[in-house]
Amino acid sequence: MQVIVPGKPATFALRLVAYAPNGPRLGVLPQHLGFEVGLPLNDVPGLSVTYPAGGLNADLVAGYCEVAVEYAVAGGGWVEPANGRFLRIKRGGDSTDRAGSRSYDLPGWAWMLRKVVLYPNDAMVDGKRQFSAVSAGAILATFIQEGQSRGALPGLGFDFSTSHDSAGDPWSKTLTLAIEPGKDLLAVLINLGEQGVIDWRMSGRTLQVFNPDTVLGADRASGASPVDLRLGRDITEAPDTGTLEDAVSAILIGGEAGLSVEVTNASAVAPWGRWETFQSQSGVTDQGTATLLGQNALERVGRERVQVTRGLMFDAARWLPLRHYQPGDYLLAPGDGGAMQSLRLRQITLSVGQDGQVGGNVVLNDRFLEREIRLARQAAGILDGGVSSGGSGGEPAPESNDRVPAAPLGVIVEPAASLDEHGYARGQATVTWSPVAQDINGVALDVDGYEVYARRNVAGELWLLVAQTAGGDVTATVSPLVVRWEYAWKVRAISAGVKGEFSDQVVELVPDDATPPPVPSTPVVAARLGVIHVEWDGLGSAGEAMPIDLERVHVWMKDPLDADDAGARVGYLDAAGTEVIPGQPYNADREIWLTAVDRSGNESAQSGHVTVAVTPLVDADLIGEVIDGAEHIIDGSIPGDAKITADSITGRLIQALAIEADKIAANAITADKINAGAIEASHISSNAITADKIAANAITAAKIAADAINGKTITGSLIRTGTSGQRIVIDPTTLDIRFYPDGNSNYSRLWTSDDDFAGEATFRITSGTNPGQTARTFFTLAAGWTKLEVLRPSDGNPNGGFLESAEDYSRIGYDDGGTGAQYMWFDGTGMTTHVGKWWDNVNATNVWGIHSGSLVSPANQIGERIFYGPTMRDNMGPVCTIRDGAGQENFTWAITASNNTYFDVGWSRSGGDSGPLTGKATYWWAFRHNGAA
Repeated sequence: MQVIVPGKPATFALRLVAYAPNGPRLGVLPQHLGFEVGLPLNDVPGLSVTYPAGGLNADLVAGYCEVAVEYAVAGGGWVEPANGRFLRIKRGGDSTDRAGSRSYDLPGWAWMLRKVVLYPNDAMVDGKRQFSAVSAGAILATFIQEGQSRGALPGLGFDFSTSHDSAGDPWSKTLTLAIEPGKDLLAVLINLGEQGVIDWRMSGRTLQVFNPDTVLGADRASGASPVDLRLGRDITEAPDTGTLEDAVSAILIGGEAGLSVEVTNASAVAPWGRWETFQSQSGVTDQGTATLLGQNALERVGRERVQVTRGLMFDAARWLPLRHYQPGDYLLAPGDGGAMQSLRLRQITLSVGQDGQVGGNVVLNDRFLEREIRLARQAAGILDGGVSSGGSGGEPAPESNDRVPAAPLGVIVEPAASLDEHGYARGQATVTWSPVAQDINGVALDVDGYEVYARRNVAGELWLLVAQTAGGDVTATVSPLVVRWEYAWKVRAISAGVKGEFSDQVVELVPDDATPPPVPSTPVVAARLGVIHVEWDGLGSAGEAMPIDLERVHVWMKDPLDADDAGARVGYLDAAGTEVIPGQPYNADREIWLTAVDRSGNESAQSGHVTVAVTPLVDADLIGEVIDGAEHIIDGSIPGDAKITADSITGRLIQALAIEADKIAANAITADKINAGAIEASHISSNAITADKIAANAITAAKIAADAINGKTITGSLIRTGTSGQRIVIDPTTLDIRFYPDGNSNYSRLWTSDDDFAGEATFRITSGTNPGQTARTFFTLAAGWTKLEVLRPSDGNPNGGFLESAEDYSRIGYDDGGTGAQYMWFDGTGMTTHVGKWWDNVNATNVWGIHSGSLVSPANQIGERIFYGPTMRDNMGPVCTIRDGAGQENFTWAITASNNTYFDVGWSRSGGDSGPLTGKATYWWAFRHNGAA
């Protein structure tokens, strides 16, 4: 039973409340002998209770009832959480127990969903119910509504619809499934959750279903006040259990028609060498899909599997279960090894002892386990088919044929990306449709197989036969595809050699690889000889090898004392190695970290940060007093008659080149001090005589031998016209020329490198930065690619207009690194694409080439006058269409007037329909032109 000490409210308390089956509240169950409740994500919860036969309200729990678990926090009322309602359907006891205690095992209310099954209907195909291109809500609602019409589950409610989830958001995925009659609702619900189509829970007796990773995937690990479970405050213990039992580093995929593909994982944990396994994948006929499935399988078993369980505290805890977090949320908590990281909450287990003390724990998944779950879901979608993200919204290029078998319905396409053996992203698609059982006249027929056609969704592209299936197989996998291309798909059946009618076309964009590389390990940073050395071991933060598609690791640096300094890239590494950062001030902290970027542009989170400061080589007390910058002795700081003993400085003690011209008094070395012939060419060090060591006009034409500078090479690390003010600096080591205006350190630059394209010299021009440090213009000129762009100096990201030209395309537009990028794309195929948005219904200037927009008209209105704002300079050609808000079709419309200031559009009823006019939406696109129309 729950014990609360008077005057000391419990921080967190639990209790049990009985309800009649499908009925009202009966009362509290206060005298239990302890209970434990487990609340998992996307599964049926469980409650176990021990209750004495003589306890208060024991008769309630002894009979058939529902039991709710409620919680309360200090200062708050009692709350029944999600998944907190249970069914008293199983009991146990011992007749020899004099106390008469009884044990009860209660499944969550969702267990009841197994008691409604799918019945057959009049549209069965191969003995199964067909659901063609519908939402998860439509399938689940069919189970519930048909079951309740038969009298099943009268107490069950649901708050989703066929079009929206329980949060009111449109369903993000569609499904084409064939379900056998007799399958129960709970099995379908759990299966959809396991495939990542939905998340679900019960709220009392109401089933709530959400789009995946939305409501039941809240990120509480970031933001201004993250939910951070700390050892000693929120967590009492942190046991971790790991195993390598399932680990392998190579897999052999066996597909159809003798297909055999080996996939290996170089980054897999393999202390005993190569471990192999085999996986049979029926229905897979192409190498790309087999490779994708193999890569997914290896990523799931390529490392030690660790179960992270964390015991909970309640008295001193800042964050309390159910009140501040629930299953599915992402939290900050000690991961494997104790370091704080973002972990997903998979289950909460709470208990109350006989003394009323509350205990519990949470089961957490790290990012590796969550990645494994997503990969398993993707593999299930490829093998089972039937799930789509809903399409790209593209319009298919028109084309259709009529054949004898009816057109397949419910075609959905689920694209995915994988990496080839060189680490480049390639596309794959799983196509699913409903089986055809009739001809175009509705007469039953047998189908021998199906043909799947695809083409790039560009007018004029040829349709290609990309897959064939036999018999009743209604799923096909296709690869390789080009990522970031939009494809159109269609399917037709074949019966007795007769090719049927094509399905409606489905357009899908093949995604690029969206998985960033692992977080790099924390760099080892050292400061010596006036520079910072950043060393990376080539591994991820968990000691894993980096993936095959790793492009580079960026080195970032910032001033940790400057709140406005977000950091800037200061170098990069292609593999394990060291990056050197020169030119840092002494005794000033610098914060260093790494991020990894792959070939698709995905960037990892930041590695661990390290702070370092460059220190001088001599005592800091001497700097500024005697030694300037740890390099030079300040003039006059050491008088010669006081600090230097006569004859103490001999030639042997003077470092080579240590005495420069400015250290020797004018005319101190005269011709009579130098023996004739004593200075020979071999005595002068290379580059020892520089321009500032030679008196003005000292070298005249008479001093230079004829043809002395003829076809010769002038060597040196730096060539410059001056040390300050207006000057030009040439640096051969970086193939760099810099131009400094007078009195300004903000320079423009020309340089060449082969970093971008191996074996190719790429030429660059960079402007100076603007006073606000927000813009710098870059011009890059390569053999087959050139780009002019405005970038942000602090991080090198886009921040303005750009012009880009390559061998097979050209772009011009604007990009500030956000969501407002807009540009025109001119493709080598002769096609033009616009990316971005057009101004919508705003006043133009009179020289705009295009004026576009939309507006909504209320019911019973018969037209609109669309104003451009000013009177346009030239003749305007409006293009317009009208959409009826209620879907009514019986109306006509036309543009009735047009001039340089506005155009009129009007509409009226037609087809003999005399009902009221409903609201209309007008969309237009008007352009300036020279024609007379």
